[in-house]
Formats: sequence, structure tokens, C-alpha cells
Amino acid sequence: MSILDALTMTNGLPSHYKELKEEEMVKRIQAIKKEMGDRLYLPAHHYQKDEVVQFADDTGDSLQLAQLAALNKEAEAIVFCGVHFMAETADILTEDNQIVILPDMRAGCSMADMATIYQTERAWDQLIALFGDTILPLTYVNSTAAIKAFVGKYGGATVTSSNATAMVEWAFTNKERILFLPDQHLGRNTAYELGVPLEAMAIWDPITDTLEYDGKYEDVKVILWKGHCSVHEKFTLQNIADVRDKYSEMNVIVHPECSFEVVEASDYSGSTKMIIETIEQAKSGSKWAIGTEMNLVNRIIQQHPDKTIVSLNPNMCPCLTMNRIDLPHLLWALEEVYEGRQTNRIKVDSEISQYATRALERMLQRV
Repeated sequence: MSILDALTMTNGLPSHYKELKEEEMVKRIQAIKKEMGDRLYLPAHHYQKDEVVQFADDTGDSLQLAQLAALNKEAEAIVFCGVHFMAETADILTEDNQIVILPDMRAGCSMADMATIYQTERAWDQLIALFGDTILPLTYVNSTAAIKAFVGKYGGATVTSSNATAMVEWAFTNKERILFLPDQHLGRNTAYELGVPLEAMAIWDPITDTLEYDGKYEDVKVILWKGHCSVHEKFTLQNIADVRDKYSEMNVIVHPECSFEVVEASDYSGSTKMIIETIEQAKSGSKWAIGTEMNLVNRIIQQHPDKTIVSLNPNMCPCLTMNRIDLPHLLWALEEVYEGRQTNRIKVDSEISQYATRALERMLQRV
């Protein structure tokens, strides 16, 4: 489901949930969790609102949560507080008798929607015509199940921001070139870190079906899909200059979904997990400007009052689609599960699941 489809669909949330007071919703959620016990598992992504995170059985990044869901064999229902592609991955990795529920079907991911299966199949045919059988596809886990399946079908694998370096290295032992979907920034930053010059990177534009490259095609080593994270792309070089001017001894740490220029100008870059752990291990009194999603930054600030921590971009908004999930939607999803209904169930087609599992397993075997 694309974000456009999701935003134009009927919300589905019964109107009376919007009229409930927060205290009542909290009380009812706590009661359901207590009553269902181990039959219910509630993972929440780091970018979720605090009002949702407070009920999480586990918090983490998308793949970590899907893996934890797969390890939980007791739960009959997994109410995944994240976005659509995360719930898909959880459904792929969990047992057939377990159901995965997304509290709000409008919780999508703009980056994942930037690479549809139709665009990707069309691009693949043209790229193979240009380069022959020299390309291995990789996809960031922030992609649809259909894209993961495509990559799995053609011998490739998924990657996370934590293991992208290892997976790109692995890919180059198999083929001369890689196609990196759907985030051009993570692909560029990772390949550059491994010594691939920018001059050896081309960009595939899925809107115009064209390869953006000025040199000789035989020099291309990395083909970057023209996609990006709407949140992380908003961090700029000016943001870095501003915090360095305002705060002395400021450490700048950003997510590798940020642009190449921002990552290069920062002191540190790494996955969500790396950012959290770096701040946890930092000395008391140290100063940090963090370039990632605002809900997480605010939570880190609250957890570390002994450090000076700010958002790299003070005008940032939280991830809008991730924030579709709120107390009313969470309560509704849990009450539907409690009553035995499968409202907002995420179910991946068996053939797609089979190939997507191959892509995930190739990665998991190497991390």
C-alpha cells in the first residue's frame, strides 16, 4: 500500500475512540495487556510517540523488532507499532499461526514507496541490457516485501544501517556492480566508506527510467536508486554550521540516511542503535547534536540530563507517517485483537514471503 493510497482511505477508527480521555485509554490498554499476557506481543519502533512506547514489550529498530517477534513463539497476536514495511517483515519472519496487526494502516514509509515492484522490474530489465549479468541487487530493509522478494529472487540480500558495510562488501565478492535500493544516501555513504569513488556511482531515476551518469558505463560500480528518507534528508550543512557556532565543543552525530555532504561534515554517523549507544557511553557534560527523527532525539534528551543534547535541526518534525499510531489507534487495535477480530492484519503473499525470506536470510547469515 502506497502512502497516497493510505492517506486517502477511510481512517477506519471508530469515532468514539477519539472522544476518550487519555486516562481511560491507558487504563483499558493496561487491562488488555494484563489479561492477554504472553498471548500478546507489542513491539514499538524507536520513532514512535512516548504515549505508545510506554506500553512496548520491546523497543528497537525495524529489523531488530521483527527478529524479536520471530523469537516469540507464545504470542498469538503481534501488534506492531511501526510502519507498514516493518509489519510485513514481522509477518514474513513469524509463524503461520501468528497474526501481525498494524494499528493504523495509514502508517507507511515515503522511502519504501519510492521503489515499487513495477518500477524495479522495469529498471532491472534496462540495467541488465546495459551492463549484462554483472549486477547484484541489495535493498535496505526500509522497503516493501515485494522489493525484498525481488532482491531475494535475483541473488541479493537486505541490509540495515548497522550492517550495510558488511553486506556491500559481500555483494562485491559476488558481482562486479550493485544496485542499491531504495535509499541513495545510505548506498552512497556506505560505498564511499568502502573506497568506491563518487565518480563510480550512477543514479537510477525511476520516474524518468533513466540512468544519471556522465562517464563511461563500464566505470560504474554502484547504481543508486533515486530514493531518500523524507526526515533525514532535511538535515543540512547549514544546520551543522549553526550548532557549531552556538555551542562550543559540540559533537555532531547523524544517521547514514542523511546526505553525503552532511555525513562527511559530521563527527560521527551510524545506525539508530549506534547513536543511542554512543550517547549512553559519552562522558557526562559532553555536548551532542543529533541528526535523526525528533521523537527519538527528545527521548534521548530526557534520558540523559547530564549531557547537553539538541536536535541538529531545531525545526524538525517527527516522522509523520510513523506518528499515525497514537493511543486511540493502539487501543482500538488491542480491543479488536482481544475480541478475536483481525482488523488491520498485515499478511504477505506466500510467494513474496518465500523470496523475501531468502534476501533476509542471506543477510542474517552474515551478521
